[in-house]
Amino acid sequence: MTRVFSGIKPSGSVHLGNYLGALRNWAAMQDGADTVYCVVDLHALTVPQDPAELRASTLSLAQMLIAIGIDPERSTLFIQSHVSEHTECAWLMECTASFGELRRMTQFKDKSEKAKFVSGGLFTYPALQASDIILYDTDQVPVGEDQRQHIELTRDLAERFNNRYGQTFVVPEAVVPAAGARVMDLQNPENKMSKSEDSPQGSVSLLDDPAAIEKKFKRAVTDSDNEVHYDPATKPGVSNLLSILGAATGQSPTEAATGIERYGDLKVATAQAVIELLRPVQARYHELAADPAETSRLLAVGADKARTIARATLDRAHQNLGLLAP
Repeated sequence: MTRVFSGIKPSGSVHLGNYLGALRNWAAMQDGADTVYCVVDLHALTVPQDPAELRASTLSLAQMLIAIGIDPERSTLFIQSHVSEHTECAWLMECTASFGELRRMTQFKDKSEKAKFVSGGLFTYPALQASDIILYDTDQVPVGEDQRQHIELTRDLAERFNNRYGQTFVVPEAVVPAAGARVMDLQNPENKMSKSEDSPQGSVSLLDDPAAIEKKFKRAVTDSDNEVHYDPATKPGVSNLLSILGAATGQSPTEAATGIERYGDLKVATAQAVIELLRPVQARYHELAADPAETSRLLAVGADKARTIARATLDRAHQNLGLLAP
């Protein structure tokens, strides 16, 4: 089977854009691929963290992934720091990457310009990301357009290592899933919905209660036309609501507009669809949150499965590289 790998960082709460745009696809991919999913807690360390918050958010994110449909019996689900091969392989990738390649990474340039403290990890984390992927003989990495540069670097590093030391790593491909809605901020519909605290009313957390969800959609920015139709270029707010409604009900945005004539009705319909979509997710999450020991057990099983694959890949790299076996 095709091996698929993807990871998600434990920073901020999981929001509706994450779910409809990516995470729901993760669950669907389990039907036709050998899926490996990872909470990349080490990537969160590129900026200073509160230890208690990091620990809690890592566990919570793992529980949310299970709640949205990631089945630990069908997928390999684990925490990045629980498999030490990731950091060991990252050094090999740092020694394979050039300074210029890392310096040209768009996300590093953007984040370093805004940050008061720029860690060495922020500069080298694409090497760790490459190791995350290649350790599992990954064929495909589902990504958004903003991550394509990182996958291209991973491909370059895998090919360079293979050319220098012999066939070692599978060269992965970036795939942009066909399904998945592009969910925009409810208050600033020209921007993607994000975990940012700059627009708390524009983002819907998967754990928001029904009243909060309804309130956010009722306050969603539209326009003054009061004409319900899908046109992202001229009607970004209305189109965003139709995109969300369609994704939540299994329709296209144009189909979702059928029979809705007023913005108020569109907002109510979208809110109710999202509430119903998230109801089973929230119920399953709260079950898992009430029994953290069970989540820890599932993650330990996943780490054991991941370690078996990663160790074999890393041993192959050591052998080909010429490192002396212990």
